[in-house]
Amino acid sequence: MSQATAFALIGDRYHNSDYIRTALRRTLVQGLELSIDFTDDVNLLNGDNLNRYKLLIIFRDGMIWPNGYGDTAFWNGRADVVPITSEPPVPVQETRMDYWMTAKQGQAVRAFVEQGGSALLMHNVTYIATANADFRHTLGAATQGHPPVRAFKVEITNPSHPITQGSSDFIVTDEQHYMTYDGDPAHVLMRSVNEDGLTFKELGTSCEAGWAYDYGQGRVCYLAPGHTIPALWNPVYVGIQQNAVRWLLRQI
Repeated sequence: MSQATAFALIGDRYHNSDYIRTALRRTLVQGLELSIDFTDDVNLLNGDNLNRYKLLIIFRDGMIWPNGYGDTAFWNGRADVVPITSEPPVPVQETRMDYWMTAKQGQAVRAFVEQGGSALLMHNVTYIATANADFRHTLGAATQGHPPVRAFKVEITNPSHPITQGSSDFIVTDEQHYMTYDGDPAHVLMRSVNEDGLTFKELGTSCEAGWAYDYGQGRVCYLAPGHTIPALWNPVYVGIQQNAVRWLLRQI
């Protein structure tokens, strides 16, 4: 069996790995004939494993829940809450969130790209960056959060870049992610814009939604939309995702 080209770390509490795998299998595996090893095991993100691949894809947030999500998590937002019973009883556990990416893992991601690998970083990875300096340096941003799912336009701000060349503005219903962007404004490819005037916190109606740049000997691309399959399968966005992979692998 030949070695896959890409390693994809996907899935978290709020973003089921099945929909991500389903979406990317159509757009990247079938659409580009890109071979991808998918996993939701964060322990596989390490230098030795990354060195087996040309492309790293991360599509998950920075949180793990080692004691589970709590007794009422399944019923979240529902009125018909059923008390959880167990005989014998389950020991009481503190429901807590931990950040999973260690300093060593952040260093491994940074070194992988600096030494010639490429990284496609998607949607909610900005949440990882709040607690990991090397990952933030590689990504070039950290989250400010997002409002509930709503419709917004994605405007192409750099139509001459190989990733967005020939792409038009498009509209999705998705999580409109806001972040602090640390990079050069010239690297920004697209912005999310809420045309209904809806804002988030004090951050306005618009934010960077995609960028790409050379990083050391490698390359980085971040793309923000991705909370739903319809967003990931928007025809314009499919082309952008595919062009991003081609650019990252230096095929265009």
